[in-house]
Amino acid sequence: MSEETDDSQKTEEPTPKKLREAREKGEVARSQEVNHWFIILAFAATVGILAPTFLGQLTRALLPFMERPHQIVLGGDSGRMMLAGLLWDVAKALAMPFAVTITAALAANAVQGGILFSTESLKPKLEKISPLSGAKRIFGSRALVEFAKGILKISLVGAIITLLVMPRWQTYVHLPELSLEELLALLRSEALRVLVGVLAAMTVIAGADYLFQRYKTMQKLRMSRQEVKDEMRQSEGDPMVKARLRQLRQERSRQRMMASVPTADVVVTNPTHFAIALKYEGEIMNAPVVVAKGVDFLAQKIREVAKENDVPIVENRPLARALYDGVEIDQEVPPAHYKAVAEVIGYVMRLRGRMPARR
Repeated sequence: MSEETDDSQKTEEPTPKKLREAREKGEVARSQEVNHWFIILAFAATVGILAPTFLGQLTRALLPFMERPHQIVLGGDSGRMMLAGLLWDVAKALAMPFAVTITAALAANAVQGGILFSTESLKPKLEKISPLSGAKRIFGSRALVEFAKGILKISLVGAIITLLVMPRWQTYVHLPELSLEELLALLRSEALRVLVGVLAAMTVIAGADYLFQRYKTMQKLRMSRQEVKDEMRQSEGDPMVKARLRQLRQERSRQRMMASVPTADVVVTNPTHFAIALKYEGEIMNAPVVVAKGVDFLAQKIREVAKENDVPIVENRPLARALYDGVEIDQEVPPAHYKAVAEVIGYVMRLRGRMPARR
């Protein structure tokens, strides 16, 4: 009952991380029918393209045994050498078809899920040796579906072969009357015709089965909402921890900013809502720099620190609001505010006697 509840809660599509982990474990959609389709294609290509070559080699290797069997001496060293030569000739003739079949099998796996090297399936698990788990695998719903698919495939392929072979039955009756070359040529033609028909049927079967296997795999990998949230929390960090870190960074930034207020030349205020501390060193700066700024409570703290350190406070509402909205900390005042800021800086310098008074 709990398993059914868990499955019913898995309503979310698998995330990229979940799919990546499944792939690392070798859990990808694979269809045996696609493997069979590639192998049949390899057989058809072998019969249609390579058959003249390897059948010619087989004919030359077997012809002496069929035309002059009475002259063959199987005893002694000559017999052993003859058999060894025959086996070598047959191996050479079948090497290319065998290589094509192996390549097709590898290509089938590569097309479906890429080349995977996973040791997950080799790890010992108790469920692999459990009789109950084994019985579930043999008599479970998945096994019954695979059995029904197998019966359907065999029936369909058998029907197609029957439809292709029966009209040519009279031709097969006269096979013993044909020479070896004629026999091989006829068998090649008929085999290619049957393979093409079976391949056409397997195309439909393999395509449908791959879609079914992909659907089942995605269903198996579906996640509950809680699993998605847990994964996001693990990959992106706990929101509470992130908020705490952000708060700590803001506090440190505020402490550094408040430590810069005593070095400022002037604090421009609104007068109560905004406070912007400016610093200007004409020898090394192109324009005044905002070293601190704040609104409401923070603006009050800036004013308090400025009074404690004898930093002049100048009220200029439009300038204070414009600097707060348009200039970040440690940035220079933009040219649009040069004139207004210059008047404030000049006023402060005159107060401190660092600049001659206006006449």
